[in-house]
Amino acid sequence: MTLKLGPIADDKPVKVTIDMPADVYRDLTAYAEAHAAETGQASQGPAKLVVPMLAQFMASDREFTKIRR
Repeated sequence: MTLKLGPIADDKPVKVTIDMPADVYRDLTAYAEAHAAETGQASQGPAKLVVPMLAQFMASDREFTKIRR
């Protein structure tokens, strides 16, 4: 299996609080474990995945990239 999300850089964190449905959190936790296994990194938990996932989503959104230009 190859996940879309690559290794996560160790960066200075910014605190953000969000509410999400429990099923989304469970899936994000499972994704974090799969990501850790695939990249050989220790699992950093689901919270560390949110920013890279959002960044990748925005980078792949053609309409958004048109708007930003």
